Amino acid sequence: MELSSRIDLMNWLVGQGLTGLPETDLIRGFSERCCESGLELSRALAFIDTLHPIYEGRGFRWNDKPSNESDSFEYLSSADGDSAKNWRRSAFHHMLENGHDELLLDLADTSNNFSMIGDLADRGHKHFLAFIHRFGDAGTLGQMDCFYSYFATRREKGFSSSELEALRDLVPVLGLAIKSAQQMDIARTLGRVYLGRDASEQVLRGRISRGVTERINAVLWFSDLRGSTRISESIGPDEIIPFLNDYADASIEAIHEAGGDVLKLIGDGVLAIFTGEDMAVARRAALSAEHTFRLNMAELNERRAKEARPVTTAYVGLHIGEVFYGNIGSQDRLDFTVVGPAVNEVSRIASMCNSIDREFLASSEFCKGLDATGRRYLVSTGRYALRGIGRAQDLFTLDPEIAANEAMAGSYERYLKA
Repeated sequence: MELSSRIDLMNWLVGQGLTGLPETDLIRGFSERCCESGLELSRALAFIDTLHPIYEGRGFRWNDKPSNESDSFEYLSSADGDSAKNWRRSAFHHMLENGHDELLLDLADTSNNFSMIGDLADRGHKHFLAFIHRFGDAGTLGQMDCFYSYFATRREKGFSSSELEALRDLVPVLGLAIKSAQQMDIARTLGRVYLGRDASEQVLRGRISRGVTERINAVLWFSDLRGSTRISESIGPDEIIPFLNDYADASIEAIHEAGGDVLKLIGDGVLAIFTGEDMAVARRAALSAEHTFRLNMAELNERRAKEARPVTTAYVGLHIGEVFYGNIGSQDRLDFTVVGPAVNEVSRIASMCNSIDREFLASSEFCKGLDATGRRYLVSTGRYALRGIGRAQDLFTLDPEIAANEAMAGSYERYLKA
């Protein structure tokens, strides 16, 4: 590859890295430009560890011929199971164990017993060049401490010395661009996981100043597990977190599926909001989430009971009101959440479930905004004074006939999906 072509490709990588081009486009653009400049790549693959609650990292690949492989992939922990076995058989594990930054292999050499090498040879690739570019302490983020890549060619003689030099110059720039893109992905992932989906987007768009809030109307959800303290005291310490996680999955999945945003996990409690231009639609979304939550709980309890693990149910309170939404706290620790009297009320409504033996309660304000069909499915449980709230109010729950009458249950589900 000519020096001018090498410089052009470096400039392209830097420019596209700064604009935020996706990783799959970066590796495809890099590989195609190499081929156009005479460096005959037949396959390129790069991967990098990340910070994600499920995946250990992400990878990106390009092929010179049509393939049924996806352009990107995610991989699980390489610490155990089949993933660990495959990792220990890889060329990259060998390189790390032996302190190598580069490995060049002739794929016709059958003594190479690394995983994937035989498959590459069967596909007609002739030579293989792998790199590991390590990050310094300041550049390491969690397990993201290296950029791994390999390149193959179908040319019988393999890569020339000048092509090897070109790749040694170019691949670190590719790694820097992919690392930059991954850091942005990490920021988005951590924001969604720890702040909630909408709150994360607000923060990443720059709403991080202390005290910057907006008044919004929102349907408020507060749920809490029944008897969780007693259960936690009766099971082993290593069972407490799986217990809480199982039931958090059941509620959060239901809320997200219905379009809500989870703002806080308070012990085993969940605070969420449903918003939109049409608050009647938001109300129905909250009812849909509550219904899905019950279905999730039933399925979860059946599975846990078969495993002889403790089960429980949950209380859900729904309310609607004007709240302040935004950054609240000190200059050293901010929380992007909602505050206001309506937030206090919804938590008190949920706590009343235990007192009057109901799993679900909604405020009169919530019910008044439903259409006539929606109100038909709710019945009053009476008028109550809520602790710390200045006025008594009527509370409503789902008509027991919904659970007892199959026709009414089907009608309610159709209403929620309409």
